[in-house]
Amino acid sequence: MRKAPEAIDTEKLSESTEILRALAHPLRMQILKFIDENEHINVNKIYNTLNLEQSITSQHLRILRLAGIVNTNREGKFIHYSIDYNKIGKAVNAVDNFYSEDVDA
Repeated sequence: MRKAPEAIDTEKLSESTEILRALAHPLRMQILKFIDENEHINVNKIYNTLNLEQSITSQHLRILRLAGIVNTNREGKFIHYSIDYNKIGKAVNAVDNFYSEDVDA
């Protein structure tokens, strides 16, 4: 039986697309894995531990921050990064809902 088409929330889908685009880079996934393993960590620890250039690390963190995947918390001169799991979960759900609507059609 066909499911009645629901209105697609293009705003949520667009936001989810930006999150997925930010996640679609192996180095950003490596950075996120490192943040996940440490709960919250500053950029110096990230680039020193992962043997990356500071500028490259900062560029990738900026993309993750703009997509809303990581949160920042300033402590003195250090900015600590943590993952916004709720934001990632919402993106996964939005894509999953879009996909399931498409499959049911």
